[in-house]
Amino acid sequence: MEIAIGIILIAASLFLIFAVLMQSGKSKKLSGTIAGGAETFFGKTKGKSIDKTLSKLTTIIAIVFVLLVLILYIVQDKPQRDAEQGAIDDAVNDSEVTTE
Repeated sequence: MEIAIGIILIAASLFLIFAVLMQSGKSKKLSGTIAGGAETFFGKTKGKSIDKTLSKLTTIIAIVFVLLVLILYIVQDKPQRDAEQGAIDDAVNDSEVTTE
């Protein structure tokens, strides 16, 4: 199950990177005047609707990404985490004994 969640997590992260990079910037000062030809190609409303769609998809994928990370953390092997914590506690206890 952890492997399936990990694969979905990798796919979500790649899509999230792609969606963020495909969005246009919010401020169109000088770059908007230089690259104004794209607005005439897409039309005035189509470019904005693509940005709105990408913005909504980015939000949804970001929420899914965070939920997957939390689920993966919860699903991880608890005995492994307990064993690691026990090893850390033993190391701390050993160092306290030798310092006295």
